[in-house]
Amino acid sequence: MPFDIPILNPLRAIVGPNNVLTSAEDTIPYSFDGTAALTQMPGCVVFPKDAGQIAGILQIANEKRVPVVTRGSGTGLSGGSLPCPDCIVLCTAKMDKILELDRANLTLLCETGVTTLAIADAAVGAGLFYPPDPGSMKISTIGGNVAENSGGLRGLKYGVTRNYVMGLEVVLPDGELMWLGNKCVKDVAGYSLKDLFIGSEGTLGVISKVLLRLIPKPASKKTMVATFNQMDQAADSVSAIIAAQIIPCTLEFLDRTTIHCVEDFAKIGLPLDCEALLLMETDGHPAVVAEEAAHMERICREQGCLEVRVAKTDEEAVKLASARRSAFSALARVAPTTILEDATVPRSELARMIRFVEAIAKKYRLRIGTFGHMGDGNLHPTFLTDERNTEEMHRVEEAFKEIFDEAIRLGGTITGEHGIGLAKKAFLPKFAGGAQMRVMRELRRVLDPKGILNPGKMFD
Repeated sequence: MPFDIPILNPLRAIVGPNNVLTSAEDTIPYSFDGTAALTQMPGCVVFPKDAGQIAGILQIANEKRVPVVTRGSGTGLSGGSLPCPDCIVLCTAKMDKILELDRANLTLLCETGVTTLAIADAAVGAGLFYPPDPGSMKISTIGGNVAENSGGLRGLKYGVTRNYVMGLEVVLPDGELMWLGNKCVKDVAGYSLKDLFIGSEGTLGVISKVLLRLIPKPASKKTMVATFNQMDQAADSVSAIIAAQIIPCTLEFLDRTTIHCVEDFAKIGLPLDCEALLLMETDGHPAVVAEEAAHMERICREQGCLEVRVAKTDEEAVKLASARRSAFSALARVAPTTILEDATVPRSELARMIRFVEAIAKKYRLRIGTFGHMGDGNLHPTFLTDERNTEEMHRVEEAFKEIFDEAIRLGGTITGEHGIGLAKKAFLPKFAGGAQMRVMRELRRVLDPKGILNPGKMFD
């Protein structure tokens, strides 16, 4: 339901009438994010162009106690940017400028609505490298990446978004601006408040600018794919690679269901008679890359792999890597509803967790394709279902509960990179425990005493 004129007029005065959407036709695209089976119409959608306009919007919302849900491109997979009833959706998509690329300090300063791909391309253009590469990087925005602490395929070697954030401009719920961090490599003055906002899912403040760390671009890279008759062989290969003190930039896996869907979708030439596929990439100095690639191939063969295919050209490397990068899109073609989940366990427990997911699929008569980041224990069981089938969706929910319980039991976590949002908040207390939940609630209450920022997300 749209807001009353007394609220809309001040918003229009701040951002201009063309930057406030109120009709159902215009706001429907902002009623959902990348999370399946969740939708809610907002009160209005507002497009600020700078931190000053964000501050003005939040001042009005804080005074009127109107909820505000910040949104970039809406690619999130836990319902974190899903509107709540009669809220202001604050969409940062028009704040899309790269403000500075500082080669002397290896940093990039940009507005919050810049896409991850634009940042990566700008870095490459300067002969540098921005490693985080979430699956939605072509359209996801850096503000969303920071708010969710997004990961990606290169997380094993290079880490996640948090590892590259040097500074943030944040607008607090009452409209006050705060700058956190700087270009210094070392800075231990006071609490590391910027780290509090990274992964906070829009519940503590609105990020308006981001200062990112860049690194030198690797001189060489080699890509290869190994296929296995058994998932345990793939898992054992990963353990052996890490034990050999090789840290690839990419170490990904696909199960049989996902392999078949990807091949049907992308026509890459993947073998269809295997149970598991490993995508391996190593980068760095050419001599080191050649040595590590040969060592990884040897390890896979020792573990009984069926085949190792090594990319001979950059074009072939991109084609092989697309086997993993297209996994979600390929699976999404199979059923009306695709629910991509995100459970993480210690690497040593990954094979056991994969077998558990397979058993759960049989127990609840569900079709699940599993892929993910085998190198860091982060797997994505993907449910191929139909949200219109109430009985089947109930089985999906029960399967989720068992998967998350097992992840916790094995010393893992309920999310490695997608966040809590709405989809997983019921599981957070069991994972976090009473003391951690109390501290998080108190921090949120201190920074947002009126509770206007993304209410109902992470915890009530």
